[in-house]
Amino acid sequence: MKFLLGVFLMTVTIMAHAQMPTRVNPVIKSAGGIFEIPYAVEKPDPQLMYNIVIEVERPSEKPDTINWALNNVARLLNLHAVGGVASKNINVVLAIHGGATYTVMNNEAYKAKYKVDNPNLKLYKELQEAGVRMFVCGQSLIARDVDRTRMVPEVKIAVSMLTTLTTYQLKNYAYLKF
Repeated sequence: MKFLLGVFLMTVTIMAHAQMPTRVNPVIKSAGGIFEIPYAVEKPDPQLMYNIVIEVERPSEKPDTINWALNNVARLLNLHAVGGVASKNINVVLAIHGGATYTVMNNEAYKAKYKVDNPNLKLYKELQEAGVRMFVCGQSLIARDVDRTRMVPEVKIAVSMLTTLTTYQLKNYAYLKF
């Protein structure tokens, strides 16, 4: 009887996993996997121009894992792509500061601080290839003692997160915070 119960439970588990949808990564391949929702009634409008400025502040939960906020940026791009928005119709700008500042360190600097490789390096490259413009707050670099000469090349320095956000908001960019 225990054997049959075990077989039954294993079969149910296998069937449940077989029916789980698979995540897709149409734009950012290494992160931000999402589920397609073909039955959704609310979807992005492929005719609109999406101008979005994102405040990326959240620190990494663990130094050896991709930063949650950066992963969410990847999700945003993947979701809009699945929703039918062409890459030419989405402009994303990141204003990185706070605890997320450490993610912009090159691998050598990151490894010196955390004793692990920077897991965000590939994601930064893919975000740049997808057209995302990325700026780190110069104020945060100084306050957190991050050497500006030891950053990933994909991220550029802004005077501040505050000025970056206000500038892009005045240019009619939608504001998100991760």
